[in-house]
Amino acid sequence: MDSDTGHQKRALRAELRERRQNMTSSEREAATAGFTENLQSLVLDLSARSISCYLSARNEPDTRPFLNWATAEGIRILFPISREDGLLDWTVGDGEEEFTGISGVPEAVGTLLGPIAINDVDLIIVPAAAVDESGLRMGWGRGYFDKTLGSMEKCPPVYAVVFDSEYLQEVPREVHDQPVNGLVTPTRILAF
Repeated sequence: MDSDTGHQKRALRAELRERRQNMTSSEREAATAGFTENLQSLVLDLSARSISCYLSARNEPDTRPFLNWATAEGIRILFPISREDGLLDWTVGDGEEEFTGISGVPEAVGTLLGPIAINDVDLIIVPAAAVDESGLRMGWGRGYFDKTLGSMEKCPPVYAVVFDSEYLQEVPREVHDQPVNGLVTPTRILAF
């Protein structure tokens, strides 16, 4: 890793993390309503019947109301499960139980389907720290999604979920960083 880029990323992540922690509950609620509506529109626009999406942690954009809607609509949802080898496994989850995974984020409880299960979905919804105007995604530094997306033969559309202030002009770039096809914020859906 170019140490300069690494430092830039760490500084930016720290700033973004702090900004998320400082959001008021009313800002968060308004954002959640926007995220939910825009994620629903995205799924309907793409006629997606099978998606992958993460369970949001406390300071992340809240995916849960959207996931409840998708479940009610009969859409198949694959949830990421982090593995020791840096890859992601997948489960459809039982919808009820969750636990804290090895990367410290909430993960669904269910039968593990193996890393290649992701190849069958119509849409991949990923967390991000920030996305820039070229569609480059900066994650939180663990590299799970970069590895997953980088290894897929035929990738369905990938959309990152970020707050409006996390759509930046430019994010620091490293070789392994994977671009996304679009992003969803509380106020818009953007395709690159």
